[in-house]
Amino acid sequence: MKKKSTQFDKFVKKKSNAAIKEQFKQEKRKLKKEREEYFDKKRAEVKKQKTEGTTNEVQETRHKVQGTRYKTEETDPKGQSSKQKQPATGNRQQAIDNNQARPRNKYPAPDNRQQTTGSKQESTSNKQSEGLMPLNKFLAHSGISGRREAAEIVKQGKVKVNNVLITEPGHKVSAKDEIRVNGKKIFVSKNLVYILLNKPKDYITTTDDPQGRKTVLDIIGKATPERIYPVGRLDRNTSGVLLFTNDGELSQKLTHPSNNIKKVYAVTLNRPLEKKDFDKILKGVMLEDGMASVDALAYADIQDKTILGIEIHSGRNRIVRRIFEALGYDVKNLDRVIFAGLTKKNIERGKWRFLSEKEVRDLKHFGKGK
Repeated sequence: MKKKSTQFDKFVKKKSNAAIKEQFKQEKRKLKKEREEYFDKKRAEVKKQKTEGTTNEVQETRHKVQGTRYKTEETDPKGQSSKQKQPATGNRQQAIDNNQARPRNKYPAPDNRQQTTGSKQESTSNKQSEGLMPLNKFLAHSGISGRREAAEIVKQGKVKVNNVLITEPGHKVSAKDEIRVNGKKIFVSKNLVYILLNKPKDYITTTDDPQGRKTVLDIIGKATPERIYPVGRLDRNTSGVLLFTNDGELSQKLTHPSNNIKKVYAVTLNRPLEKKDFDKILKGVMLEDGMASVDALAYADIQDKTILGIEIHSGRNRIVRRIFEALGYDVKNLDRVIFAGLTKKNIERGKWRFLSEKEVRDLKHFGKGK
């Protein structure tokens, strides 16, 4: 039986089957391309190593041959100088005598080359130990953008390394360098974690509770060894989408009022919401800490006006419950269904999952260009 469409559907954006298939195809093509690029790079490295090895062997053989020639010219099998066997007079004889008297450095070329090669290897080893990486890769690991977009950002002259403008994406940097994008200092971490929980009731949103009550970390505590924190809060009796991360910059962005991060809640009241109160909520309700405004309000089912969908961007404490309580309603159930574009789709109550790279990237750019 086909599910009945409601006004609440506009709060949850659904993709068509064709769009989902096309997304899968694009992701598959992207992964295939990345895999091919990775193996092409590895093959090039192996080829380079083989070429360098062959060159070194040729040089070593040449040096051995030269050394043997030097020895053959100096002494014959009978212990006599090969050059002394031929008679020589005048200037020629003097030149030979001077040449024999001069001390000879038999293997100058091999020694110099070997020292140079050793110096290069030592330099390469030092760079690897310092954890250097291309600048655009550093930006990508910082969550600024993908590798290609990061390369364009560098080329556009928006990045400074140690207060020096850099326009080459392949410029090598490390975690010790001070890197700024448009004047803002950024950091890289290989251990950033992003987890999405479908929070059940009776769990408090805190990392620890002196009273011994159940906390959200009791659910996801074993998900990662990293120390992660909830982004924002949900009341003990409020369920739904809750994000956890150790990415402080992202957490600050998603909770700062100036960014107007959208949240959508499904609300169940103790009685039907009257039309006059519906209109009051849309106009704004005065609370003890100021005016409370909503972005959208709709009945989930026109036949049951106790269930509504409400969209807000305010992060004030218990804001949704207080709006309805100010008008004489009790909130029997409150469930957050959308937070910053994230939904609880395919996550059962009390379960969690890691965010994908694309979801993390979308979060870091959430609200831009709108």
